[in-house]
Amino acid sequence: MEYEAVIGLEVHVQLNTNTKAFCACRAEFGVEPNTNICPVCLGLPGALPVLNKVVLSHALKVGLALGCSIQNRTKFDRKNYFYPDLPKGYQISQFDLPVALAGEVRIDTPAGEKCVRVKRVHMEEDAGKLMHDAEGSLVDLNRAGVPLLEIVTEPDMNTPDEAYAYLTKLKSVIEYLDVSDCDMEKGSLRCDANVSLRPKGESRLGTKAELKNMNSFKAVKDALLYEIGRQAEILDGGGKVAQETRLWDARQAKTFSMRSKEEAHDYRYFPDPDLTLFLITDEEIGEARAGIPELPQQKAARFMSEFGISAYDAGILTADKRDAAFAEECIKVFPSGDKKPVVNYLIGPLLAEANSRGCGLSGLKLSPERLLELVSLVQKNVISNLVSKTVLKEMIDRQATADEIVKSRNLAQISDTSALDGIITRVLAENVKSVQDFRSGKENAVMFLVGQVMRMSAGKANPKVVQELLKRRLADA
Repeated sequence: MEYEAVIGLEVHVQLNTNTKAFCACRAEFGVEPNTNICPVCLGLPGALPVLNKVVLSHALKVGLALGCSIQNRTKFDRKNYFYPDLPKGYQISQFDLPVALAGEVRIDTPAGEKCVRVKRVHMEEDAGKLMHDAEGSLVDLNRAGVPLLEIVTEPDMNTPDEAYAYLTKLKSVIEYLDVSDCDMEKGSLRCDANVSLRPKGESRLGTKAELKNMNSFKAVKDALLYEIGRQAEILDGGGKVAQETRLWDARQAKTFSMRSKEEAHDYRYFPDPDLTLFLITDEEIGEARAGIPELPQQKAARFMSEFGISAYDAGILTADKRDAAFAEECIKVFPSGDKKPVVNYLIGPLLAEANSRGCGLSGLKLSPERLLELVSLVQKNVISNLVSKTVLKEMIDRQATADEIVKSRNLAQISDTSALDGIITRVLAENVKSVQDFRSGKENAVMFLVGQVMRMSAGKANPKVVQELLKRRLADA
């Protein structure tokens, strides 16, 4: 039977406040265990929580940026469960009156743009952290009470690729708002996924499994792929999918059962008696809206209108906030009215180099002036595009200029026909079949020969000159 997957995501975003959600303890990562703690985050008798105003401000910005309706009345509730890293025996969260409702994130899919509905955005505190080894388990409560936003979608996604696209777009928006560093390695952004299957064409939802322990967007995608296959196998065998929470094991590339899935009533939510009902005024909402910067989609639209670049190129260049700032500076100072050469270099060789080093464009520590010097050398045919990639690597490694590297390594492009004649003669002699293919009407064969000349010249030959010389030689023979 053919099935359709139904996917919903719950994303926890750690907010970049100086102090915790309900006390004055520092909200720092990586400090000595159990040093950023106090009676409030430890839940000691008589200690009373006070909401960090910045947490509410950040929540309003995120809600507005996602197109949500901000609730004028919001409150905190106690979510009751017992676990060693939860010192109070409950988590301060929000249940029936979250801060924001009914937003959306638009993603690109092979079938076109798709709207993923955001069901709710609510504030809550984080739990502590358990560390396990052969001798037992230890708990670090530094993270207990650190402020989180939970962003919950409707079950609007149908493929792991759509879930990946949603997470990527959401992360970009949050980074632009500067409310979190979204560092998954530090736990600043964590994602749980709910997935179920139903027969193709049906509208009724199947039994869902919740997936946890995914520490990257790729892990979310891989876990969903595995889980969809697992559930399909159960259903095809006549079995029933159990509603449960499952853990993703990246080493084995499998999910494993953790516990039966809880429902809201299992947590026995009730209003936190120590925290008052919060009334959010229209003025406060207006202030939060005024503090929202230009967001990725708006910046991409401006890049298209201001610089005349395509929607695809603009989308790549604006996905990351720091990379967008670097790209804009490069494009603005590029002397030509046609920005395509510098844009092509940004999303081509420069992005490839950044990806190989595991960083963004801005992380390459390359100034716009030095990058434009390199692009200019390619534009003026001083070096080939192929050689420019070698020069780029050295510019980053040595912090040298493109001109210095080209001169010191004698990488200038060869356009002198006499210097190229010998290489072309050798290529024609060593590639008789390609020569015959060209003469029998396969004109594309000349591009293979151009590639061979480029290889023998270590990328220094001018490809346009090489192609002209080859065609002339092949026509004369």
